[in-house]
Amino acid sequence: MTTGNIQLLGDTLAKAKAENRAALIAYLPAGFPTVDGGIAAIKAVFDGGADVVEVGLPHSDPVLDGPVIQTADDIALRGGVKIADVMRTVREAHEATGKPVLVMTYWNPIDRYGIERFTEELAEAGGAGCILPDLPVQESAVWREHADKHGLATVFVVAPSSKDERLATITAAGSGFVYAASLMGVTGTRESVGEQAADLVRRTRATSEFPVCVGLGVSNATQAREVAGFADGVIVGSAFVQRILDADGDEAAGLIAVRELAAELAEGVRRVS
Repeated sequence: MTTGNIQLLGDTLAKAKAENRAALIAYLPAGFPTVDGGIAAIKAVFDGGADVVEVGLPHSDPVLDGPVIQTADDIALRGGVKIADVMRTVREAHEATGKPVLVMTYWNPIDRYGIERFTEELAEAGGAGCILPDLPVQESAVWREHADKHGLATVFVVAPSSKDERLATITAAGSGFVYAASLMGVTGTRESVGEQAADLVRRTRATSEFPVCVGLGVSNATQAREVAGFADGVIVGSAFVQRILDADGDEAAGLIAVRELAAELAEGVRRVS
């Protein structure tokens, strides 16, 4: 049986902690701006200093994604991206860098594709796990059984509205790390990440030994430094996607832009001692 890279993910997050810094976790959708271009962008982000990358599985109804990621998903879907392309993206990004790569996806595509097939293929591709923002924990047993069998992390999302009892239920079922949404609403850059995120991290840590990584709204080194002061990982997505959109079809310029942003953010997550 092929097993995934949940151990690599854990080791990577532990290494960042040992270096007294937060991990930098980047998000980019597969197939954006093309399948090959998306793979190149992920390699560039790793080259710039990202520790982990989440590969988005583009979906036609991305209810939790803001306009920037929706635009990228639309480009990928119009380009004909398939789950096979997502798996290829994971494989090539991981094999080229040796770093942990996860998939972030809504539940419906997995349900249609087949849980066993999806987890087996993700493990074979060298994936570290899956972030499932809309899968209720109470309905996740079958998924977790297959993910565990194939050595894949199951990362659930917690929000500021999550009560302490609910946090305990979610963190008990998850693995790899906990994805803490810094605020209520959809993805996208924000002027400020806010105090809600710090409080959510504190409450989540009280229920779990897993690293707590914060996403939604971080777009620059200043914000990354702020979040790194209280979280184990800083997750950035829309800002990377926007850099590629701003390149307006110039792939080389887009790659330079995301590499430079990753380098800036990688400096930001190094906490001031």
